[in-house]
Amino acid sequence: MLLGAMNHPQRDVCAEIAAFRAHGFDYIDLTLEPPCARAAIVDVAAVRQTLRDADLPAVGHTPWYLPIASAIEELRAAALREAIACFDVFARLGVERVNVHPDRRVPMHDWEVILRRNLESLGYLIDEASRRGLQLMLENIPGEFNRSADLRRILDALPELGFHLDVAHAHLLTPTNLTDDLLAACSHRLVHVHVSDNRGGEADLHLPLGAGLIDWRQIVNSLRRIGYDGTVTLEVFTSDRDYLLMSRDKFRRLWESA
Repeated sequence: MLLGAMNHPQRDVCAEIAAFRAHGFDYIDLTLEPPCARAAIVDVAAVRQTLRDADLPAVGHTPWYLPIASAIEELRAAALREAIACFDVFARLGVERVNVHPDRRVPMHDWEVILRRNLESLGYLIDEASRRGLQLMLENIPGEFNRSADLRRILDALPELGFHLDVAHAHLLTPTNLTDDLLAACSHRLVHVHVSDNRGGEADLHLPLGAGLIDWRQIVNSLRRIGYDGTVTLEVFTSDRDYLLMSRDKFRRLWESA
């Protein structure tokens, strides 16, 4: 199992890389989001050199709010262009896997239409990612795209697409954490995991592990039970880096004792 951390979009990317290497993380989960890390403004040469100097691999993360299923075609086209701009940066950095988020914000349309528009956009993005030597992976998000049956429909329709499990998302807009349900349906395609804590409800708080209501021992046991041994990103955003490090140590202890 490899433990990584995600750069904060409001912080300098190269400084985040150096900090994660100094703290002993195995990789950086590199998100290309404004204000400091959008694909169009990030200094790719400097980031590439910093990654090399730190001997730190990267996993790619695209902005979570791209409207890839928008009913306004101009918006959908712009979202796809932004995703591809991220792909171009990741390809230059030697990244192998990059995520994308489904889009459920399509008002006044029924679910089958929303699902079809996501499938069309994801199919297009898989082709564009593949041309750049990238594997695309789909992250579950709160709401309809936390439903294992619908995620399985997408994965079955797009066999090149990997599954990216976000445990915190599986705990939102639901009375119980859906991680076990998602793993039962999609573990055969699981290639990446995000962990952070929250208190349920609607807010994706990105809390340190143990500061919310998620049962982390159960989560770790579930991952170990299916034989997962890949990348796990701590998506913990706090002003005090100690909370990220405590989360790292907590997850490692639970993993080793499971």
